[in-house]
Amino acid sequence: MNHYDIIIIGAGHAGIEAGLAAARLGCRTAIFTQCLDAVGNLPCNPSIGGSSKGHIVREIDALGGEMGKVADETTIQFRMLNLGKGPAVHSPRAQVDRRAYADTMKQRLEQQPNLHLIQGEVVTIQPAVTPIPATPSGSTACGGAVAANETCVLHNLDAAAEGADFADARNNPQPVGTAITPPETITTPPAPPPHWQIQLLTGATYTAPCVILATGTFLRARVHIGEHNHQSGPDGLPAAMQLSDSLEQLGIPLQRFKTGTPPRVNRRSIDFTQTTEQPGDEHPTPFLFTHETRSNKPHGSFLGKELSPRATEEGSRSDETRPSHLRHGDSPSVGTAITPPEAQTPCHLTFTTEQTKQVILENIHRSPMYSGIIDGIGARYCPSIEDKIVRFADKDRHNIFIEPCGRTTNEMYLQGLSSSLPEDVQHQILQTIPGLQHAEVMRPAYAIEYDCVNPLALRPTLEFRQHLGLFGAGQFNGSSGYEEAAAQGLIAGINAAHKVLGRDEFTLGRHEAYIGILIDDLVNKGTNEPYRMMTSRAEYRLLLRHDTADRRLTPHGHKLGLISPERFAQYEHKQAQIQQEKQRLASVRITWQGKSATLAELLRRPELDYTTLAEHDPSRLELPAEVITNVETDIKYEGYLKRQQAQVHEMLRLEHVPLPRDLDYQAITALRIEARQKLTAAHPETLGAAARISGVNPADVEILLLYLKKR
Repeated sequence: MNHYDIIIIGAGHAGIEAGLAAARLGCRTAIFTQCLDAVGNLPCNPSIGGSSKGHIVREIDALGGEMGKVADETTIQFRMLNLGKGPAVHSPRAQVDRRAYADTMKQRLEQQPNLHLIQGEVVTIQPAVTPIPATPSGSTACGGAVAANETCVLHNLDAAAEGADFADARNNPQPVGTAITPPETITTPPAPPPHWQIQLLTGATYTAPCVILATGTFLRARVHIGEHNHQSGPDGLPAAMQLSDSLEQLGIPLQRFKTGTPPRVNRRSIDFTQTTEQPGDEHPTPFLFTHETRSNKPHGSFLGKELSPRATEEGSRSDETRPSHLRHGDSPSVGTAITPPEAQTPCHLTFTTEQTKQVILENIHRSPMYSGIIDGIGARYCPSIEDKIVRFADKDRHNIFIEPCGRTTNEMYLQGLSSSLPEDVQHQILQTIPGLQHAEVMRPAYAIEYDCVNPLALRPTLEFRQHLGLFGAGQFNGSSGYEEAAAQGLIAGINAAHKVLGRDEFTLGRHEAYIGILIDDLVNKGTNEPYRMMTSRAEYRLLLRHDTADRRLTPHGHKLGLISPERFAQYEHKQAQIQQEKQRLASVRITWQGKSATLAELLRRPELDYTTLAEHDPSRLELPAEVITNVETDIKYEGYLKRQQAQVHEMLRLEHVPLPRDLDYQAITALRIEARQKLTAAHPETLGAAARISGVNPADVEILLLYLKKR
């Protein structure tokens, strides 16, 4: 009874997605957590999505993951961010009921066949004494034995040099926004994975051929509040103090990171008259792709000039109006209903003052970040309030968003006020902020240090390079954020299941998904601070819009077995609607300002949108809102999309040239010393991955290409 196909250590967002994916693919799976009451916990911001993170949530849903579904069910406020900017950066964000989200996720795990949820602290992991029988497993991109790698190199090099494999793709481009299918890859069975054994604090042992480490911020975790610090995980949960020792004995490279969280205050003590209310969108757009919104009125546009951006903070939040095509009365007709507009809970906006700055600077020596007590490296793109004051000394004020933690609690989360200052200083700070002068602190802000792995030790499948059958996912891999963690958990769960079942490895390219960018950055570039996804990290972000996640990834999810035939039929129907409407707009001619033009030609004009053309288009059909968004964006940005598609084809010329695992970069003396060092440390699996490593320049890539041809 103590043997499983897959064991997952941790039941946070990474562990949840990993466990559900593995179990749904038919593997007997166990998830271990120190506390069943903390499954799916949101220890920091009570929200899902946001700038670029919302893209990831929709990608998770498109692949068959769970995060977007539960976020939709437990949303208390929804907003589409960045609507004043181009469609590539429109990002969905949901304020969720913190306890309802965790309870719903726990129930999902409890009800999932093949999945066992077990409370217990894992203290050691080691290869088992008795190995399991060999189970052949396929691999892509020449991920098997070295000999097979060499064969694959020869198989792909001529295509890379001549570009022959992509000539047809250039001459016959696929429909704009569709996923690009890479050339065929050779699959070979690698050596069977070892048998792993874990031991709990109680002494109980469990074994499995695959183990996924999804430990979050718990490994040797230490909480800091001013001069005080103690061993603790987030939210007062116990730290995992022993597992790191076991990982180090295996030779796994660990590093020390730091994150933090702001104080929570009692709603009754806030003077909301001194703040600015931020209501949710009048017509929410869900994460789940099987929702549909229809309207009997003319459709508007995400892209129209009627939108007027309001206050933002560093580009991460926006308060623009909703797209006009989501008219009053629209409601999801498929899938679980999301929170209607009248039931949404507002957030509020306030800001720091000159007095806030003065209090912080007078007490900066008491911050463990500045006194030298904290050794861990914090997230550059999510700084504490004391960091903001010091680093952005020229700013008069910083926005603070007051966000509800749920419908059944008075706790309010103060986004933008993360701190490690002492509690008495935190109270002084609150007294200087409009609306919070009399705030009752329910939980103080704190910083937390924890162990995580150097992600350069991982392959693109998130399996350890030197430890077959051992995977990493989530903040353990050096990332930050619930969404990034869930995405990695999903990919790790799929690949662990495929290793057990003898199937091909599954990875996503940078041109296919933000998930692909996230993992590629981690495993090929590494990170020396908690990694946060941003839209600016995407080279082809117009292709990676949140509304095209299903177009890009649902075929993958269906092929994997995580998307049901019924849902895939809905997806195919939606894509057919998009193509048919684009064809119709390209064929219907009208007279506009005395000249003949097709509706598609008119739609490309910046001053026109779908709503403007409604009165001139009597044959227009009633279509789901997201179909209209896809159609309009594809037509309006067709030239840019085709240009990015061409760039993708060129990138794939190198992306599928595999690099042998035994390649000795130090022996390639034509490479610069820095390039040799960086390539040896990262051990990229393809020439394309090598080209993206900091310190490897185009000349180095050409030298590698020539070396492989001669080999």
